[in-house]
Amino acid sequence: MRSPVELLFLPGTVEEIEQITSRMRRIRIAVERLKTVPWLPGQHVRVNVTPPRQWLRHPGDARRTYSVWQLDRTRGTLDLCILDHGDGPGAQWSRTARPGKPVTLSRPEGRLTLRESPYHLFIGDETAAVAFAAMLRALPPQTPGYGVLATDAPEGEVPLPPGHHLSWVHRGDADPADPGALLGAVRTLDLPDGPGTAYLAGEARTCQAVREHLVRERGWNRRQIVVKPFWAPGRRGLD
Repeated sequence: MRSPVELLFLPGTVEEIEQITSRMRRIRIAVERLKTVPWLPGQHVRVNVTPPRQWLRHPGDARRTYSVWQLDRTRGTLDLCILDHGDGPGAQWSRTARPGKPVTLSRPEGRLTLRESPYHLFIGDETAAVAFAAMLRALPPQTPGYGVLATDAPEGEVPLPPGHHLSWVHRGDADPADPGALLGAVRTLDLPDGPGTAYLAGEARTCQAVREHLVRERGWNRRQIVVKPFWAPGRRGLD
């Protein structure tokens, strides 16, 4: 008989850890029940990053949300790529994760998934690159992907699937919440005639600024733009 935790969450075990950028590590989690759980590229899971005994005392610190980098239903594993920043519960959990450590997580969910479109536009920062990489792998070969992503320096670039028109811009020492560098690069993008579908993810105000550019300067309809704010300065729960 399954425990209450197992009924609510998927129990798993950390299987493998790999550093993929200067500040991001890939954590592979083996979850037997993933073999039958639906998943769409771009979706996320919620990981319980504190022990159950702390959930009632500190409910805001109990879970953190991470995009799925890759899910292998045959093996029953998923990969999360977690940015190491700050000292919040999520960052602490990722730093202390080791192979063999038990972990519980939610089923995959979320609306940041591919729509039918003549082409796809991906814009965000390094926190969006994980979901975008999964979505790019799922694109049909004949459907092009365009976009630009921002990070602080070349060593922060997350590996993306080849064969698409995506580039990185480096903000240097600028505030990660400053939309200037990313918005400037978006303005220079050479896109096909007519709108496709845009996916904007990352810092909340930057997503809004890019959406306004697409609507006001490029003539896109808001229904053609999917916005998923992943973080905002000082917002609890995104650490």
